[in-house]
Amino acid sequence: MEAAQRVRPLPPLWQAVTLFLTAGGLFVAVNQIFSLRFFVGYTLLENRYLYLLLGSFFPQVFLLFPVGRGRAGSVPWYDVVAFLLGMATSFFFAWHGERMIREAWEFRAPPHAVGVGIVLWALLIEASRRVGGWAFALTLLLLSLYPVYAGRLPGPIAGFNLSFTDTIRYHMASVEAILGIPMRVVGTLIIGFIVFGVVLQAAGGGLFFTRLAMALLGTARGGTAKVAILASALFGTMSGSAVANVLSTGSVTIPAMKRTGFRPEDAAAVEANASTGGLITPPVMGATAFVMASVLGIPYLNVAIAASIPAFLYFLSLFLQLDGYAARRGLQGLPRAELPSLPRTLAEGWFYLFALAALVFFLVYLRQEALAPFYASGALILLALLRRETRWTPGRLLAFLESTRGILAELVTVLAAVGLFIGALSVTGVAGTLTNDILFLAGENTLLLLVLGAVVSFVLGLALTITPAYIFLAITLAPAVIKQGLDPIAVHLYILYWAMLSDITPPVALSVVAASGLAGAPLMRSMVEAMRFGAVKYVLPLYFAYHPALVLREPNPLLAAEVVATATLGVALVAYTLQGYLPGVGALKSSPLGWAVRLAVGVGGLLVAFPGRSVTAVGLGFALGAYGLAFLLARWRRGLVAEGRAPAPSVERGSATPR
Repeated sequence: MEAAQRVRPLPPLWQAVTLFLTAGGLFVAVNQIFSLRFFVGYTLLENRYLYLLLGSFFPQVFLLFPVGRGRAGSVPWYDVVAFLLGMATSFFFAWHGERMIREAWEFRAPPHAVGVGIVLWALLIEASRRVGGWAFALTLLLLSLYPVYAGRLPGPIAGFNLSFTDTIRYHMASVEAILGIPMRVVGTLIIGFIVFGVVLQAAGGGLFFTRLAMALLGTARGGTAKVAILASALFGTMSGSAVANVLSTGSVTIPAMKRTGFRPEDAAAVEANASTGGLITPPVMGATAFVMASVLGIPYLNVAIAASIPAFLYFLSLFLQLDGYAARRGLQGLPRAELPSLPRTLAEGWFYLFALAALVFFLVYLRQEALAPFYASGALILLALLRRETRWTPGRLLAFLESTRGILAELVTVLAAVGLFIGALSVTGVAGTLTNDILFLAGENTLLLLVLGAVVSFVLGLALTITPAYIFLAITLAPAVIKQGLDPIAVHLYILYWAMLSDITPPVALSVVAASGLAGAPLMRSMVEAMRFGAVKYVLPLYFAYHPALVLREPNPLLAAEVVATATLGVALVAYTLQGYLPGVGALKSSPLGWAVRLAVGVGGLLVAFPGRSVTAVGLGFALGAYGLAFLLARWRRGLVAEGRAPAPSVERGSATPR
């Protein structure tokens, strides 16, 4: 699960050092989360704990990620110096944790502490550049120094001025900056779920879920692509990384799709969309969902429940598009003889499902969000001992530590750096004034606010990773939209969805880049197809922002069921028309009439899915009228074929009928 193409292969000495730090960081986290009190007589305050985590993982970036693009075979001296300084500065603040609180270092830190803080700030920016790119680092640099020049900016974006040293004091010691929500979420929630995801992968969970999906769907029409959806959804929801999901399940599903007739760019697009969908699918989702729960001040379980219907609608659209794609091209599944046996697959891997059930039990029934992934991981490790192929060996333990090291080094660095965003906006007072300014500009127009949010979320998603983009907008934009009366969870999910779209949209589309490499497909064509397969994701946020029933926030169960049912029908109509195929009709020809039917059914589907009975009624009129016309014409055409008065259309042109 490490970013294998970017990570430097470490010599044995540094390999041992990083693995020791990783094990130490995990030990400190388990001690803190379970309150084991291993440090008897020594108070491990929260700020001390978070700085110990920071010092355990963030400095490893300088050893793992080269300063440039090349993968040097050895660690240069300047990276060793940066690594040692990263540990020294982080552990300095951990050592003085109690004093930081007692003496209010965020306002009155001594000069030598400010000097250490400046070094840590500079190292965080460079580490962020290595893991997040130049755009992220430059944005971080400008926003982290925002308090220094905020007083000289024009009205809407002006704030309180601070000196550079006062800004550093606040960043290092305040609970709103480096030690803010992102790092607190890492230290209390995310780290456990990362451990569970890595344990699952190290124990062979990725292969099991792929084999399970193959056994269930491999023989269906377009079955290999449907396998990709199911396998990526099952594994992606627990891995927390879209690119890691592509590299894990895609190595099996992409070759299988190509073998059964999928074009390379289509196989890459399908896998990229399925893998990014894992990040919005309960029970685990991605790291941003845990941050969202903390920002909203609600249990993570509430976020997972709210995300369930949108995730279902998204995967339904992907599944039906693939059904239409396969039907249009006459693509079949794999022979049953070449697929895994379902009973044998379940007999060999039942404990993966048991571990997942245990995770859900602790999350839903016992509501132990922080402890649940550790208990599930322990259960999985113990149950894996029952089979020789899945037992934990020294090599498997080493692989677990290496994967955990790579994920946490990146994640801790990015989220600690995001804390600088939050700190700058907090100390200048701009976060609150921006909300009022946005409301003034939009003129209390809810649709305009949502469109503005979509554009800004998407643009930030291109420059930043998903979590920083979400956090920035959750602080600045979300309060303005919520003031218009929209549901808070729906608004935050809206921002998250739009920030995630950069994963499948040019020019970034990291998931597509990874998938196209596995498929040997042209990158830009893969990106275009990824946008088409993921088209529903572009409109779905608008639907659940307008009606909280789609995020299960509607108190009237009958109304909620009606909204979900019409949304499901609308999404199904849109999905099939995107591929030019309608069940019962067959393929829609590339003729004026065919395009007119596609347009009418597609627009009708969009209106049917949109909450509101009057809009739904208009959409049904459009869709059913065009669908009925196409159905009658198809029957007339088939009658002519049966009488021998017209040639039968070829499979390539899409005459395949539903199966």
